[in-house]
Amino acid sequence: MIALVQRVAEAKVSVGGDSVGAIGRGILALIGVERGDTQAEADRLSQKIISFRMFEDDAGKMNRSVADIGGEILAVPQFTLAADTNSGTRASFSAAAAPPDAERLFSQLINFLKEKRVAVATGRFGADMKVSLVNDGPVTFWLQVSPPNKS
Repeated sequence: MIALVQRVAEAKVSVGGDSVGAIGRGILALIGVERGDTQAEADRLSQKIISFRMFEDDAGKMNRSVADIGGEILAVPQFTLAADTNSGTRASFSAAAAPPDAERLFSQLINFLKEKRVAVATGRFGADMKVSLVNDGPVTFWLQVSPPNKS
């Protein structure tokens, strides 16, 4: 599983002109699910998102997590993160999980985040979404966890 996480002052996602999720200070997490991912990867990636230190402490160093600052998470499903762009000028999505599997694992990731008592808002799986954000920094990281049999 993959998460492209961005530190934000605020972010929101809308579908058809209606806001479906919004947060203040925290993380916008674009989530991609790859073929072969399991509940274990969803749990590991959730924990990594919650505990990844990307917020500044009093000394100006990135030593605080979203949980440490009482921040929020906006999680948006994005299958294009699983794209293979190594050859040609068109992406291949053969590494992306099938939609039912991806939706199930995205939901499990969200449930794990909520169980950790972090405020979570989400995009809508399979929808044409519009995401807006005020990037803070900018600070952006690519987080990835893989199944044990995947290199």
